Amino acid sequence: MENEKSIGQKLQDELLINRKNGGIIFSDEELKKVDAYCEGYKKFLDDGKTEREVVINALEAAKKHGFVEFELNKKYAAGDKVYYNNRGKALILAIYGTEPIEKGVNIMASHIDSPRIDLKCRPLYEEAEIAYFKTHYYGGIKKYQWTAMPLSLHGVVIKADGTPVTICIGEDETDPVFCITDLLPHLAQDQMKRTVAEAIKGEELNVVVGSRPFKDDAASEKVKLNIMKAIFEKYDIVESDFLSAELELVPAFKAKDIGFDRSLVGAYGQDDRVCAYTSFTATLEAKDVKRTLVTILADKEEVGSDGNTGLNSSYLKYFIADLAKPFGIEGRTVLSHSKCLSADVNAAFDPTFPEVTEKKNVAYVNYGVVVTKYTGARGKSGTSDASAEFVGEVNRMLTKEGVLWQHGELGKVDQGGGGTVAAYVANLNVDVIDIGVPVLSMHAPFEMTSKIDVYSTYKAFTAFAKHV
Repeated sequence: MENEKSIGQKLQDELLINRKNGGIIFSDEELKKVDAYCEGYKKFLDDGKTEREVVINALEAAKKHGFVEFELNKKYAAGDKVYYNNRGKALILAIYGTEPIEKGVNIMASHIDSPRIDLKCRPLYEEAEIAYFKTHYYGGIKKYQWTAMPLSLHGVVIKADGTPVTICIGEDETDPVFCITDLLPHLAQDQMKRTVAEAIKGEELNVVVGSRPFKDDAASEKVKLNIMKAIFEKYDIVESDFLSAELELVPAFKAKDIGFDRSLVGAYGQDDRVCAYTSFTATLEAKDVKRTLVTILADKEEVGSDGNTGLNSSYLKYFIADLAKPFGIEGRTVLSHSKCLSADVNAAFDPTFPEVTEKKNVAYVNYGVVVTKYTGARGKSGTSDASAEFVGEVNRMLTKEGVLWQHGELGKVDQGGGGTVAAYVANLNVDVIDIGVPVLSMHAPFEMTSKIDVYSTYKAFTAFAKHV
């Protein structure tokens, strides 16, 4: 009798939301799967710290799983797997389904760029016999977080003759690293009076790259010359080659488990490579697809999705049109019947800073994948705001497939807000909703995610891959 539920308890079960922590409801066997999955995730983060590196590694894995380069005007059959590589910085994978393509496709769209420090076109200079790189930060960062920490240099340089040179310095244990200086507290009285936003200014993000001079009294800027000599000897590039380069500074450390229980992943670039990895692996493992599945790893989201590799351009629209053309179907017909999970992260509730979130409508660590009906700022500015019908459809799918899930918003109404690629896909007349992993310390050089949430997001995308 003591174990019998009261009438009120029964009504609570029937009528009220009753979410539970995944650490309680997951079996020990399930938790082993969670931890094993995240080992692959950590390697993915370490191997791909830029959008170019992610595309290279993703393509290699996709080809091993039977994906081939998409051919225009070719009529593919159900089960065929194709890819489209957009300039080495964005990637689309597609698996043809058994359903007629005019019924629409299922789209999973994540982004693989992350906040970072880019080099300016003329980066190398010398001041007080120290050599520096001038930089221009990329995406929304707290600039002070990027000082006094080891940085690695990644990217590509296009030489005067058109030859590309790939750069990756600082990831190997034997490599040097780079660093942005900060003031010692003893001399920082004036700096400490600045606002947090101005504690480190954009033009103060100068990266130390060397200090030894070239031994020639007749030469000027001897340290700069010595650094350029070292670069030339290793990479056969000269200073003017920096004008046609894309070089990015990112944290030099590796992804790590966090906590005595190893329940969290700490790493750079989890926004949004956590959703890229989970949607990508779900795609690689997808079988017997009914609706054609289209998975996008996009660039430029952190700076507004503009540019020809961002989803505010037309390459997704063109790709869908090219998929449909051999079947005699208009691309717009396919898009208007399509469904999309905008695979992006949301903010996790941080008990240290509870005042910025509204506790009843925020995502919590270990409570599973977070469904975000709308993003935007204040009065929902810049959001697509998913319809009630599509929200209900996604909720039913997750529940039916046994996925641990929750709903959440990005902060209090007037606090700030943010955006994803959802609006750009929705503008193509597609039903879209945001779904992804809640993140602690988002946009910091070292972000944190729950392994349970990462795995739950993978399960959500696995469910969507077979959803009709």
